[in-house]
Amino acid sequence: MVSELQQRMQDSFREHVDEEYIMDCMRCGFCLPACPTYLATNQDETHSPRGRIALMKAMRDGDVVWDGSVADAFDMCLGCRACEPACPAGVQYGALIEETRVAIQHAKPQGMKEKVMRKTAFDGLFADQNKMATTIKLVQFYQKSGLQTVTRKIGFLNLFPPFMKEMEGVLPAIEKKKERVSSLKPKTTKVAFFTGCLMDTLFQETNRKTIKLLEWLGAEVIIPREQQCCGALHGHSGELEKGLRNAKINVDAFDSNEFDYIVNNAGGCGAFLSEYEKHLQENSKYAEKANQFSQKLIDISSLFIKLGMNARLKEMRSEDVAIVTYQDSCHLRNVNKIFLEPRSLLMDAPGFEYKELIDAGSCCGSAGIYNLLQPEMARRILI
Repeated sequence: MVSELQQRMQDSFREHVDEEYIMDCMRCGFCLPACPTYLATNQDETHSPRGRIALMKAMRDGDVVWDGSVADAFDMCLGCRACEPACPAGVQYGALIEETRVAIQHAKPQGMKEKVMRKTAFDGLFADQNKMATTIKLVQFYQKSGLQTVTRKIGFLNLFPPFMKEMEGVLPAIEKKKERVSSLKPKTTKVAFFTGCLMDTLFQETNRKTIKLLEWLGAEVIIPREQQCCGALHGHSGELEKGLRNAKINVDAFDSNEFDYIVNNAGGCGAFLSEYEKHLQENSKYAEKANQFSQKLIDISSLFIKLGMNARLKEMRSEDVAIVTYQDSCHLRNVNKIFLEPRSLLMDAPGFEYKELIDAGSCCGSAGIYNLLQPEMARRILI
């Protein structure tokens, strides 16, 4: 007799997971050597794209009983999407794993703790940039006031789950937000800058330097105030509808003919932003806006090259020479197909000798917060 949970799962998979996408998979196995978890588990088929797609079909058809092993197979996926460039059939694995997590989220029972955490994250922090900024100010106070030093010294963090201690340990030092200083050079290109939620709070120095470089290259940089988190975290966590809520806000925020480009400097954000067009194509109000958004979207390294950074770098001279290499962002490489551009800039940068990293295109195991949620697998992939 089918349990209530099993029936809910089957119904949810049928409702949310596109059978046509599943049937695109030819079971050829070209994806296997590209999958980090397949390799890290000594070629365990259930931890491969092909195996996960087979599980998706089995869940739809009611041929597999939902249990912890099935949940682990889907949870263990990094979402790096290295399988997509390797697939000769063009299987949309990214869409399938997103839909699968939506299906699971709709069907599985949630405890009060999980409900509160999801509500706080997806309807609070990552739905309102002002709330994110306020939270980061609290973190900044924690770091600057001496509380962090005392907390670590007395071992207070040992009272919390290990992943929370690890999260606290990898927090970057948060500096006070600085005012932008505009270049006096004539502006030739108008750029709308997508700041991102974490990039504009935890990593705001990176954003500040990105803007400074764009202005140095003669671009006028505009930052639409209404923009929000790209929605990638929502989409990867089974909360796709909430991610598309953010997508609509962002499409509206950047809906202007005055921008030549919409630029971002984070691979994960860029991948989800690039798929706004796909996600909103059936929405009569947003389909055209999303299409225009996608047409103008560009990665920062690609824009640097368009604005002539290579030539500017070659004009500079440096007697010092340091060896530099590059690790690809999974989403930047696998989804947006950007991998030559960053290397081109490094090769032309004065004072550096570029050396290609062995397996530079392989996943590092971080995958957002994957290294915190799946620390053992993340370490195996990294090693």
